[in-house]
Amino acid sequence: MKISGAIVAGAALLMSLGTASAAAADRQAETQQAQALATDFQLPFPCGQAWTGNSNASSAHQSYEIDFNRGGSADADLGDTVVAAASGTVVISSHQGSTNGFGNLVKIDHGGGWSTYYAHLNARSVSVGQSVAQGQKIGTVGKTSKPGNNISAHLHYEVRQGTSYPSNVRKAVFNGVTFGYPNQTLTSRNCGGGSTNPHTPTSVCGAGYSVINSAALGTAGTVYLLYNASNGNNCVTTIKHSSIGTATATSAYLEVQGSARKTDSGNFSYYAGPVTAQAAGKCVKWGGKAGSSTHDSPFQHCGS
Repeated sequence: MKISGAIVAGAALLMSLGTASAAAADRQAETQQAQALATDFQLPFPCGQAWTGNSNASSAHQSYEIDFNRGGSADADLGDTVVAAASGTVVISSHQGSTNGFGNLVKIDHGGGWSTYYAHLNARSVSVGQSVAQGQKIGTVGKTSKPGNNISAHLHYEVRQGTSYPSNVRKAVFNGVTFGYPNQTLTSRNCGGGSTNPHTPTSVCGAGYSVINSAALGTAGTVYLLYNASNGNNCVTTIKHSSIGTATATSAYLEVQGSARKTDSGNFSYYAGPVTAQAAGKCVKWGGKAGSSTHDSPFQHCGS
């Protein structure tokens, strides 16, 4: 049977729309992960402790939730310290009773629509409205839940952005690296005492800027590309993750296609940049250096 040209054209249009939708979804996911990196989340346990996270061991999980354990027996972790993955404000600190399976829950608002959940706690150390620092104790590992739900001790951890559950659950990022789903053992770098950079990409570039891409520079830092939709400016900054407070060679650059490259390079204690340029509707190259690692992008993000 001969297929009409209209049908072929219609099929081609549907395929192109599907491809465009998939590409848009990929770009959104990349942006969300870049924003998570910018928040500088760390493992929710004291510095140096090794914990194993598992995202598929519970039938209650809907998305990228993680259950953490480190002991060899069912309740080996009962009472172990839980700390804030990033600084923020406590918006929930209560036993959820029959409402859900969270039991003792602490929720921290980190701004920008980002929040973290710490569930099944044996005890809570913070109250609603309290400001907490990254690495501050917020409770202990437990096995509290709703009545009749018997579980072993573990920490249920979530990162969310927005309000529509479960689509608002984001992949967890620790120390600038996305968690290795479905399971991974990690050592906490939530060390406090000046080892965490107090600066973020948005605090460096300023109000109105949002992270649209990032690249890890080994363990020494991360370089970020941001965009301000209100004025059409891009901004690049390199945030250090090691030698915090000590001046070391660090750089950031931004090159708008057709214009000369702008670079901020020197011995900096916390970050390089901000490097800004008007780039609405134009492609940009961006990158930077921290330690022995560098990132150099091709021309990309044409129009944003």
